[in-house]
Amino acid sequence: MEITVDRRDSVTIVFVSGSVDGLTSADLSAAFRKEVQSGQAHLVGDFAGVDYTSSAGLRALLETVKEARRQGGDLRLASVRPEVLRVLELSGFTGILKIFPDVSSAAASFAG
Repeated sequence: MEITVDRRDSVTIVFVSGSVDGLTSADLSAAFRKEVQSGQAHLVGDFAGVDYTSSAGLRALLETVKEARRQGGDLRLASVRPEVLRVLELSGFTGILKIFPDVSSAAASFAG
């Protein structure tokens, strides 16, 4: 899994590629946690490059959304592939997370 971070005004975009599973979810949690702890609580996870997520990946997302919301922000997902979206739907995460078709619309959703 690869993670890169880009800040756009008050929104932090976390680009993720590869599989998010038991071996990599701690790295994803750490990347998100670092941003929230530095005051960047408006997060967008760009999942265009994520081809798989396990329950460990779901836990990392849940941990992040809870912490971001405690800090007055949120985690939004963008460009989620159909196979990953299916996992999010089956696990009930589409009721927890806001999902957008692309990074631009996810980032713009923080303006309102």
